[in-house]
Amino acid sequence: MADVDSEPIEQAGAGVPDNFQRLWTPHRMAYIKGENKPTGSGADDGCPFCEIPKLSDEDGLIVARGSAVFAVLNLYPYNSGHLMVCPYRHVSDYADLDGPETAELAEFTKRATQALRKASGAQGFNVGMNLGGVAGAGIAAHLHQHVVPRWGGDTNFMPVVGHTRVLPQLLRDTRDLLAGAWPAAS
Repeated sequence: MADVDSEPIEQAGAGVPDNFQRLWTPHRMAYIKGENKPTGSGADDGCPFCEIPKLSDEDGLIVARGSAVFAVLNLYPYNSGHLMVCPYRHVSDYADLDGPETAELAEFTKRATQALRKASGAQGFNVGMNLGGVAGAGIAAHLHQHVVPRWGGDTNFMPVVGHTRVLPQLLRDTRDLLAGAWPAAS
């Protein structure tokens, strides 16, 4: 950042000169506009969690596949390495998962934390689900569990005051790193 006592920096085309430098995050506009959101609640209504498994792992940002669930990077991450564990079956409520889906979802969540610790030295995690739109689910029609890695001091000026996340790595690079660190089934 510029020194607050210095003269404003000329920023051609960026409005009135001031002492703020800018960190542009244009990828967030897709999230703000609701791009890639399903048009309805059915599996055939544009559900990204139903479409992603049809893609290659690299194109779908899939870290690992199981028989009932898969782990995928969040396109709009809270932190670097933010994963989601999703059942293949289009189901919106945790209570509607069958036994094998529930067991594999739990196992993949465990393996996600192991991979994130190995690949990035994560010191802690936020793990959970937002069930229903009123609970904050961005895509309420298809259940998904978030696994968000955390580090001491990761809540700093940028997200708290600047309302901007700084992600130091491209999603494809993060996917490659985590896929390589994903533990084998025990």
